[in-house]
Amino acid sequence: MAEADGPQNPTRRYPQPDFPQQEQEHPGWTGPMDPPPDHGEDSYQGSGLLLDRKTIVTGGDSGIGRAIAIAYAREGADVLLTHLEPEANEAQETARLVEEAGRHAVTVTCDIRDEKQCRALIERAVSEFGRIDILINNAAYQMSQPDGIAAISTDQFDRVMRTNLYGMFWLCKMALPHIPAGGSIINTTSVQAYKPSPHLLDYAMTKGAIVTFTQGLAQMLAADGIRVNAVAPGPVWTPLIPATMPDTREFGKQSPLGRPAQPAEMAPAYVFLASANASFITGEIMNATGGTPLP
Repeated sequence: MAEADGPQNPTRRYPQPDFPQQEQEHPGWTGPMDPPPDHGEDSYQGSGLLLDRKTIVTGGDSGIGRAIAIAYAREGADVLLTHLEPEANEAQETARLVEEAGRHAVTVTCDIRDEKQCRALIERAVSEFGRIDILINNAAYQMSQPDGIAAISTDQFDRVMRTNLYGMFWLCKMALPHIPAGGSIINTTSVQAYKPSPHLLDYAMTKGAIVTFTQGLAQMLAADGIRVNAVAPGPVWTPLIPATMPDTREFGKQSPLGRPAQPAEMAPAYVFLASANASFITGEIMNATGGTPLP
């Protein structure tokens, strides 16, 4: 087989492990990461697929959320993105990129573990936009525990459940009165839903629940013309990795493509699922795992 080192070769298109060992405090920041993540800043080109759509992206300050925000703005959407308080500077950079594309950006400090903050978030979106066309439930929390279930504290378990499940549930419930027919909800699940890593037991559990929630809600809302889908990424190089993983050197090496994804590689899946090109697709889990086979 001929070897190709060009930009179309998916095994060579982005940096491959081994990476430098690096650690950050949670929630992690983009700037110190080596290699720096690619969110599509210099590569994503829109074609009007989401013109004038009004969008919420939770966890939109960095990582996959930033890549989605950039892609959506370049496809013509306005974006409200959420972040935690320590991530305010990261969120402002994402907002700058959205506005650079000529779209309206709103940043909201929101801890989705809190029901009142979720309600305030939806109210802010309706105040800014008048409606919600696309809700992206992307924010998540994980913490690696190599020492097993005994090392998972109740506080950690509670934080994972409330961030990954409660927040998604509340936001869907509260946003639905403001989502018209033709709208979309897109949730972020994970390869962990199907192939759980022992050191991410509680996180993987929530990602499995997101698959079930997505498929059930899709059936519930189909008659209303609202589609519900999810994206299941494999390993992705985001600030969450140096903030939650004890060893970053070989991160992503286990994927058949031999490397982690960059956030920019996830964004097109979210664009497609929200666009009219996916009008007959609902209840679907789009796997973006670098070749890891899933059910």
